Amino acid sequence: MATSKILTDSAVKAAKPKDKPYKLSDTARLYLLVTTAGSKYWKWNYRLDEKDCTYTLGEYPDISLYKARELRDAARKIVDEGIHPADHKKELLRQRKLESATTFWGVAEEWIAFKKPLWSPYYLKQVENFMGRYVRDSDLGGRPIGKITSTDIVSMVRGVAQRKTKAVGERKSGGAPTVAINLRQWSSAVFRFAIVSGKLAVNPIGEIQLKDVVTRPRVKNNRPLKPEEIRDLLKVLKEYKFGTRAVRVAVELLLLTFVRTGELRMATWDEFDLKAGLWTIPAHRMKIKDAGDHVVPLSRQVIALLRELQGMRGQYLTKPKPDWVFPNFRRTEACMSATTVNRSLERMGFNGKDSSIGFAAHGFRGTASTLLNEQGLRHKVIEFQLAHKEKNKVAGAYNKAEYLEERIAMMQHWADYIDTLRPAA
Repeated sequence: MATSKILTDSAVKAAKPKDKPYKLSDTARLYLLVTTAGSKYWKWNYRLDEKDCTYTLGEYPDISLYKARELRDAARKIVDEGIHPADHKKELLRQRKLESATTFWGVAEEWIAFKKPLWSPYYLKQVENFMGRYVRDSDLGGRPIGKITSTDIVSMVRGVAQRKTKAVGERKSGGAPTVAINLRQWSSAVFRFAIVSGKLAVNPIGEIQLKDVVTRPRVKNNRPLKPEEIRDLLKVLKEYKFGTRAVRVAVELLLLTFVRTGELRMATWDEFDLKAGLWTIPAHRMKIKDAGDHVVPLSRQVIALLRELQGMRGQYLTKPKPDWVFPNFRRTEACMSATTVNRSLERMGFNGKDSSIGFAAHGFRGTASTLLNEQGLRHKVIEFQLAHKEKNKVAGAYNKAEYLEERIAMMQHWADYIDTLRPAA
């Protein structure tokens, strides 16, 4: 049975559970319901359309006595207009959800969800990371998408491209033109998605050319390593204490095979015939898709490294799917990340802007090409092994066995030459 005296904060706080639920009444039909489990709910009784009704205001202590009285008074005004407070609350939530869905970030979330099945995990992470940082966590994110102007986007993009300080969570300070370019492209895609969804009439940046907003950074071709620099790399690689053995092997395999980084990262064990000493990269994984499968002859040194990797397969808690040669340690369904090797080269002092020679993983290809040409090996054979398509050649599938014997000899020669540069044991 409910008590009739006005509640106090101390009485609400001191209320203890009993064998049965009970009420502590306040003024104007407001009361506290105390359950047998000790939970305390603010409720208000009212009458509408000749029916007695109850409206739950919230739970104590999230809702204090003072706040409960405020909510009761607000609900009473709604009832006076002939509306049930619960129905009013549902309508407010619906409106807020609708408003949220039509904000710049709300539409961006819908676009990301729509595109997610088409993107790689790495690309998805990039979109979520940078759109989250520069849209969701900025003033732009909560604004209605129809209120976003071209000036807003240009300001955001140029700010990222020209910033002088390090962004939160980023390794380097200074501008990030590549990120800025992506943000402009992703923002435009969000606006187009909003138009298709009926939430926007015009793309505010549809007429703005990328070149008018940010300057695309010039792509720097990695210069080839000199023999003495290869010697330094091998020495550092031998003493390298960061990362895993698998990463060090990946660096060495790039040096010895001079394949593209992605071709190595995404390799699976079924592509290798270690007895025959051949690695067949399927056409769909090659940069030049119409050139057919690409065969990489494996030197004795490369085979030894691959057998070492095979011996490491038992360290994974679950078998990687696909059967990656270089699984991602965090997510075995994925292969080694695109940045892993370059990060390692950076830590070794060969990559990055500071105190480095500016060498990245892709530079192993140029290194092999330069030195093998200098050593008098046939240019055509070298180019074929690099999977370069001749500029004037009609598109068509190469014979994957073309120059194979000559390429086998060349790859063994290259590995033997690299051995001459290794530091003494």
